Amino acid sequence: MSASTDQRAGVLDVEFAAPMPGLSPHTAFTLEQIDGAEGLHALRATGADVRLFLLDPASGDYGYDPTIPAEVRGQIGAADDSDIRVFVVANPSADGVYINLRAPILIHAESGRAVQVILEDQRYPIRARLGG
Repeated sequence: MSASTDQRAGVLDVEFAAPMPGLSPHTAFTLEQIDGAEGLHALRATGADVRLFLLDPASGDYGYDPTIPAEVRGQIGAADDSDIRVFVVANPSADGVYINLRAPILIHAESGRAVQVILEDQRYPIRARLGG
């Protein structure tokens, strides 16, 4: 699969190697940058009313530099980490926005092939409050 860009700028077709936990059977998504919110994207399932907010941790000073196992890179056809865009799921709530640093979403920058991985590194929490 080669990545394709929608008619609108900043929209990428994404295909997950396997459904994300809780989102089965969906594997086809679009990733769209949200105007006016640096690093924030919407990941929408193709043909379904399913949406997640993703944050590019490189857009801020989050100190986030997870080690990506070679077998995970292989699942999406990435030769090395420079081929991968890393995102974390952002969950807005009444008391702020929380990000999941333990289960990043990795997208091959050129092909759009993706996987969500659960890191074994315990220093990355499942629920970290932004700005907190």
